[in-house]
Amino acid sequence: MLEIVCPNCAAVNRVPPERAASSARCGKCKVALFSGEPAELDAASLARHIARNSIPVLIDFWADWCGPCKMMAPEFRKAAVALEPQVRLAKLDTEAAPSAAAAHGIRSIPTMILFRNGQELARQSGAMPAGQIVQWLRDALG
Repeated sequence: MLEIVCPNCAAVNRVPPERAASSARCGKCKVALFSGEPAELDAASLARHIARNSIPVLIDFWADWCGPCKMMAPEFRKAAVALEPQVRLAKLDTEAAPSAAAAHGIRSIPTMILFRNGQELARQSGAMPAGQIVQWLRDALG
C-alpha cells in the first residue's frame, strides 16, 4: 500500500499500488491527491509530507519578495505536471514558516530539497527552468 498525503487537508491516504494514483481522491476531504499543482505547505504539513509520503517529495523553499522565486514559480508548476504522481511537488513560504526553513538549513532562496522516506536526498539552490528541475530530480533519484 502506498501512503499519499493529501495536498489539501494533509490526511494520509492508503492507495493500492495497482490503482492509478493520478485518479485517487482523499478519503477525508475528497480532493484529488494529484492535480498538477504544487501543494502549498505550512510547517506542520511540511513535516507530515516529508515523513508520511511513500513517494519522493520535492519542496521549493521560497518567499514572496524574492524575484528569482517568482520567476521559478511557473517552471516549478510545469515540473509538477511532468512528475506527478511519481513525485509530490510542494512549496513552503519561508516568511510564513521561518522555523521550518531554519530547521532545514535554508540559507538562500529559492532552494529545492528532495526527500524520500523522510530523508534528504538532494538540495539545489537557485532558479531553474522546468526541464532542468525534472532532469535534476531524476538524476538525484537515480
